Order: sequence, then C-alpha cells, then structure tokens
Amino acid sequence: MFSITFYATVDLDRTVRFYRETFDAASWLEQPDCTILRLGNQLIGFCERDHADTAGIITIVTGDREGVDRYYDQLADRAEGPPSRNDHYEIYHFYLSDPDGRSVEVQTFLHELPPIP
Repeated sequence: MFSITFYATVDLDRTVRFYRETFDAASWLEQPDCTILRLGNQLIGFCERDHADTAGIITIVTGDREGVDRYYDQLADRAEGPPSRNDHYEIYHFYLSDPDGRSVEVQTFLHELPPIP
C-alpha cells in the first residue's frame, strides 16, 4: 500500500518545474492535467485547476543540518528566515513558499529516527 497527496495548482508547468529543479523531484506518472512527482519515499500530485490548494505544509527532510543549509543557500530569497533549531521537536528547519504560495518546510531531525517501513 502507498499514498499520494494531491494539490490543485494554477500553473502546473511552473509548479512541477519548481519541485524538479529545487528538490530533484522525479516524475512518477503524467496524466492529462496532473503530474505525480516522487520525492524520496513521498508521492505528491499537482493538478492544474483555477485555484491553488495552499493548506498544509510540504516538508522536505534532509539527512543533516548541512543539507538544510545547502537548501537555504539556494532558496534564501524565498525563505521566511534563516534555518533555526526547534528544541520542542528536536529539528533544524526553515520555511519558504512554493510558486502557488504553499508552505514548504526544509528540515532535519536532530535525534535518531525509527526506520521507515
């Protein structure tokens, strides 16, 4: 079993290009007005509509703080602020907006994690 999260987007090409170029997402499946991207173990579908779904947060998880910093260096002009430590969740992260205004978080966990099934 697996899952796909879908979002409506007002400019499918621009949104798909952003995730491909920024996070090295790969096309998993192309449909007439939807593209499903694979980001590691996550499938995210974007479908062209007359509005954009902007609720929720797409979180990109890196393996370490240096990975977060590399993305920040690349995306500083879109970021809400520099990376910071969040002691409550034991993470290091920052937020930015994608082309539709969706909230994207880039983070790493600062503690050991259970294996992903």
